[in-house]
Amino acid sequence: MTQEDVKKTLDKAKEQMAKAVDYLESTLALIRAGKADVRVLDNVTVEYYGSPMSLAQVANVTVPDARTIKIQPWEKKMFDVIEKAILCSNLGFNPSNNGESIIIAVPPLTEERRRDLVKQAKAECESTRVVLRNVRKDANEAFKKMKKDGLSEDLAKDAENETQKLLDSFSKHIDDLLKKKEADIMAI
Repeated sequence: MTQEDVKKTLDKAKEQMAKAVDYLESTLALIRAGKADVRVLDNVTVEYYGSPMSLAQVANVTVPDARTIKIQPWEKKMFDVIEKAILCSNLGFNPSNNGESIIIAVPPLTEERRRDLVKQAKAECESTRVVLRNVRKDANEAFKKMKKDGLSEDLAKDAENETQKLLDSFSKHIDDLLKKKEADIMAI
């Protein structure tokens, strides 16, 4: 076993941790924070000529102000389909159609709902931390196997320390994301 094998394992662990944190960022973006954001509609799909399409592929989605999302379908026949998809998405929105566009008034969040959303964000962060710890465990097991196959004890220990530093770095990033999202949700 060589230094190159250790580097590959560390790079793989770093890549897996980065993917987990990227996924967390996209998941946190979908948690509604009381103000209009087009990303809350990212998971809404509509049927378009027999194929499921994201809302952004069949309409122009904008945020004209902090409490409104405006959807302008590219085809008139898509109005009813888009409205139905939004209602079925369980986002708590009630779209209205003025003939030109679909308007979603984003209602202000109650204090109880805000607390629930913070709990949801914390749960997402904790599940990402579990993923990071599992990546560290897998990397450390790989280092122990390398040690049995001839890697020096010093290199194995250094690699385990480096993996812990990676975990600490990504954990701090998760903490920062959570603080930012919590402040966003609790802001009135």
